[in-house]
Amino acid sequence: MKIKAFGIVLAAIGIIMVIYTGFNYVTKEKVVDLGPIEIKKEINHPVQWSPIIGVVLLVGGVLIVLSDKKAKS
Repeated sequence: MKIKAFGIVLAAIGIIMVIYTGFNYVTKEKVVDLGPIEIKKEINHPVQWSPIIGVVLLVGGVLIVLSDKKAKS
């Protein structure tokens, strides 16, 4: 049962990676600090991946689930 659950989780992650091909996160960097006055700059950091990776995970998860069913038969 653990192998089947792993395959389902892998397939779900693959679907999510195909739908969402990346995300962004923002950090703040201090530019000027003059006593009580602070000026900060927001820096955008994109994280991108290829949808091909998601497809590979999806296919791998489906193959794991199918092979687990064949092994129990």
